[in-house]
Amino acid sequence: MGRQGQRWSVWILLFGLSVSVSGITRQELFPFGRNAGDQSLNEGNDETHEITLEKPVTFYEAQFNKIYINTNGFVALEKPTGESAYLGNMPASFKMIAALQGDLDTSDGVGKVFFRQDSNPALLQQAADQINRAFPEDDTVNPIHALVVTWVDVASHRAESRGDGLEHTGRRNTFQLVIASVETMSYAILLYPREAMQFQSTGSGYTMHAGFSKGLETFLLITKKQGPYYRITDDTEASVKNLAEKTNSGRRGVWVYEIGTFPHFTNVAPGEVPDLPLDSHTFKSTRTHNHQHQVYPDPRHENLDGVYHRPEHPPPLQVQTVQFTPQDPEVVEIENDDNIEVDVFTYNPGECGGNRCSKFGECRNYPSGRCCKCRPGYYGNGIQCVSDGVPQRMNGKVSGRVYVGNSPVPVDFASNDLHSYVVANDGRAYVAISAIPPIVGFSLQPLSSVAGVIGWAFALQQPGFKNGFSIIGGEFRRRADVTFQPGGERLTISQEFKGIDEHDHLMVDTRFEGKIPEVPQRATVQIDPYTEIYQYSSNLITSSSTREYVINLQDGSTQSRSYNFRETITFQGCQHDEAARAVPSTQMLSVDQVFVMYDVDAELLRYAMTNKIGDVNGGQTEENACFTGRHGCDTNAVCRPGQGNQFTCECASGFTGDGRACYDIDECRETPQICGPNAVCNNQPGTFRCECQDGFQFASDGQTCVEVHRPVDPCRTDTHDCDVPERARCSYTGGSSYICSCLPGFMGDGRRCQDIDECQVSQCHENAVCFNTPGSFTCQCNPGFYGDGFRCSTEQEKTRCELHRESVLGSGSEPRGPRPVPGQYVPTCDDNGEYEPMQCHASIRQCWCVDRNGLEISGTRLGPGRFPDCPGHEVPGPRPTPNPNINPLPPGSHVLFTQSGKIEYIPLEGHDLKKNEAKTALHLPEKLVIGIAYDCTEKMVYWTDISTPAISKANLQGGEPIHLIKSDLGSPEGIAIDHLGRNMFWTDSMKDRIEVSSLDGSQRRVLVNTDLVNPRAILTDPTNGYIYWADWNRDSPKIEMAYMDGTNRRVLAKDDLSLPNGLTYDPRTSLLCWADAGTHKVECMNPQQGSRTQLMEGIQYPFGMTTDGKNLYYTDWTRGAVVVVDRYSRREVDEFQPQKRTRLYGITTAHAHCPSGQNYCSTNNGGCTHLCLATPAGRSCRCPDNAVGLGCVEREGRN
Repeated sequence: MGRQGQRWSVWILLFGLSVSVSGITRQELFPFGRNAGDQSLNEGNDETHEITLEKPVTFYEAQFNKIYINTNGFVALEKPTGESAYLGNMPASFKMIAALQGDLDTSDGVGKVFFRQDSNPALLQQAADQINRAFPEDDTVNPIHALVVTWVDVASHRAESRGDGLEHTGRRNTFQLVIASVETMSYAILLYPREAMQFQSTGSGYTMHAGFSKGLETFLLITKKQGPYYRITDDTEASVKNLAEKTNSGRRGVWVYEIGTFPHFTNVAPGEVPDLPLDSHTFKSTRTHNHQHQVYPDPRHENLDGVYHRPEHPPPLQVQTVQFTPQDPEVVEIENDDNIEVDVFTYNPGECGGNRCSKFGECRNYPSGRCCKCRPGYYGNGIQCVSDGVPQRMNGKVSGRVYVGNSPVPVDFASNDLHSYVVANDGRAYVAISAIPPIVGFSLQPLSSVAGVIGWAFALQQPGFKNGFSIIGGEFRRRADVTFQPGGERLTISQEFKGIDEHDHLMVDTRFEGKIPEVPQRATVQIDPYTEIYQYSSNLITSSSTREYVINLQDGSTQSRSYNFRETITFQGCQHDEAARAVPSTQMLSVDQVFVMYDVDAELLRYAMTNKIGDVNGGQTEENACFTGRHGCDTNAVCRPGQGNQFTCECASGFTGDGRACYDIDECRETPQICGPNAVCNNQPGTFRCECQDGFQFASDGQTCVEVHRPVDPCRTDTHDCDVPERARCSYTGGSSYICSCLPGFMGDGRRCQDIDECQVSQCHENAVCFNTPGSFTCQCNPGFYGDGFRCSTEQEKTRCELHRESVLGSGSEPRGPRPVPGQYVPTCDDNGEYEPMQCHASIRQCWCVDRNGLEISGTRLGPGRFPDCPGHEVPGPRPTPNPNINPLPPGSHVLFTQSGKIEYIPLEGHDLKKNEAKTALHLPEKLVIGIAYDCTEKMVYWTDISTPAISKANLQGGEPIHLIKSDLGSPEGIAIDHLGRNMFWTDSMKDRIEVSSLDGSQRRVLVNTDLVNPRAILTDPTNGYIYWADWNRDSPKIEMAYMDGTNRRVLAKDDLSLPNGLTYDPRTSLLCWADAGTHKVECMNPQQGSRTQLMEGIQYPFGMTTDGKNLYYTDWTRGAVVVVDRYSRREVDEFQPQKRTRLYGITTAHAHCPSGQNYCSTNNGGCTHLCLATPAGRSCRCPDNAVGLGCVEREGRN
């Protein structure tokens, strides 16, 4: 058989094929050494070096701008103590990240400690690969900064005899710590090469330690106690050996941990892939290779000033593994010929030259390797592809610091929104940046270069030339250095283009640093058309030019100015792509119709321009409309040039029409099964997106939805050994682990619990009798006394109906006793003091039905001589009872809670959770939703989002989210609604204030901005005109109240508090309750009386809280659940755990009907011109903070 006909049968192990399970080697550490840009620590023992960080590191819930590198195998986030205080004593008393902490020494000149900060894209991608492999079910993490610390050949400080014959004299350890960070989150990557880990304990018998310590925390203002800590190793040498033998990231010797999120954090989270892939050593190629593999030197024999892992000579491709292995390997038949290397089949499915191609791309073979290419009808670099002719949208944030003119005070930018829209078929680009203050807005007008790179990326292409996106796609870094003339001011514009998100929008982050000349207020700027030469080389694009602009002053005069502009674009291209080499090395961008404007009223900066890319020499002028952009095709169409000046318009992929008018194709409706089983199809302009249903996730192919297999929860399957549910609670902690704990009212170890006789220390009133019950107790007033047993008096408590009737009868004055005012309605009460279902007004001879609160049921009123058929009320048992009667919630009530990027609901049946009917109400991808509130009047849900940040609302019956407030927010957390006065209140823990606005986000006003540190939960009592809030300031936590206008502020509780998170108020009992994540208690109080009652203790980490009158519902970070507590039996009665186990935040009750009540703002806005804010005595008319010229009138009282 000839070679042409030969077939090779190759067994391909689909997952983890190229990763050896023998552990990592020194060569596979992150690059380190002098040539990698590292500094080195001074030689010696217990040496420390302080570094000021370019980007903050997040550790637990705080962010740090300094870090301390120490010889002894750790870094600290505060100045470390002397080694005698921490050696052999874990956890440390200061903030420590211990890579492998022990008594180490580099004074012999052999050992070194290298360190550096790095934002190199290749290194950041290496860190991202490690993190994303360790957390396969979490959102993809793309670090923006890394700190690399490497302890190389370090020795033990003292090598005294151990007495066991295992002295480690001459032995050395090499290990590495990488702290990779995004804006508000940090990860620690720990690497332990097996052959370089030669001892496990140091002098004086100290076993080495790895882990994380938060150090000492202030407790009760004056004392300190050990804060949270996490130990990777224990006190045994075996645990230290396991660092090189085991993993939590799917790669032996590599350990990954989430170590901090700002501003909220629970516990250090380890990687979730403890299993190793199949051993790749079982697969050997049957052919020799024509290419040579790079041979690496042994670092032990190389000078330490070198780089042990040289970036210019990377190791063979490392394919990312996943956390499971198929049961049967796949057999692939390969047709062999001279041009096929068997080695090509070591790539995982869907990967191409180490990259995953776009869903609109394909992998192509070239003589030297493989590259991604976009399919016909699309353009890009193959990794990212967009449809020909379709407009492109780009979103991002702007940050940085700019000095304007001679001002000594800089203008800071913090997450200003940037939005761009590009009409791709004629090269028009529009860019807008929001929330730009006037002090800098006018002076930024000349910087059209901010938008220029977007215009270059999607410029209209002349024949034979390519725009930026066609060449390098949407992932690249751009730096522009601007020098203004004649003053010499300098500004650096740094932009990171992050590719395409799941909404098919491009993402970009922009940063300004430097100084710009001042442009006078109200002046406009004119920029004439210009050209710019771009020079292309491997992974680098440069350009430089001089821009001239004219400033038009308000008096009609003009000023001509200019600036020099130098630009560098770096990217990762595919070196095998022959088509990319055919792109001219020099191209010219022609920019005309340049428009710049600063809208002072909207604080909006706008740029617009038309862009073409073509010959640097100008070339022959193209008259075809496809190349001039004057074709009249639809914005969702491609212009196809024909002979001469002829052309046709063709609708882009995903659209239909004649090209002059194009309409979106709804692929989801036309092809219902396009997404496959267990998936939902969402139509989008020009395309569609598939999402897996709840309980399913995408398989490794990124397309098939497979069921999420979770570890068996012994608490749910009842396979635990805790005591019966009536006495104990089983709490699942992950894997197969759980904790048994006795319920309140019982004592024991959780496996055996005994009832506590609370009556031995009676909490009942002195005129009451205590009855012990299993897990609780009841109080009964003695004969002749009335009350709930906790309070007893000789006067019987009157019902609402009795009080109503008494108030009416007492409004007239007659010598023979109370008489009603003539013509006034007097309610009738039954034997129990409750409202009779039918009420009649004798004077007008009309009757109607009422509910249990005495409120008229709409549509039941009848005229003289006619009587409605009123349903009877459920009569409660004899009064008084130990537990007050609770009205059942009407049908259609729910508990709403937030979970990362979504809002979920659980229907209520009475006071019971209908857990089987729990669903997601609203998906909010990429949002971190914290607070939630519900408007029972309009059936709207309101929430705070700290990622944007923003405050938004949506109708849960359908409709898109509506952004209400997006500016001047730091970290909006708690939110509350006054459904009577139609206002919303929120807390901002970054700006340390409480604000109010109308429900549409207008008429915004700061109510409280003093003596606040970390305000979070906030509540309203609309009927009585109060607001309540909690401040979890660790040094001085407190719970406060005030009138709704912010006046009459007072502290309700400040003693014995630690982290008061959840807060809820029941208007029917006037009880304010809270959950404290520090004291682990639930407490309640009547704000008007001041006495506190402990409801529960031993809870874990509550966050949000709400009530339905009978039950308390709180979200718990540790348990990942909504926990239900019966307020009267004082015990946990239920819990709900969502399928997706991430942190739960805010929670609220969505009543089907609004609770009864009114305030002075309920009607006609209380007569106020703007904000009407209820108070106990009436209302306050208040003006918004920006009320100048609005004709606003402020006044107090009722009139």
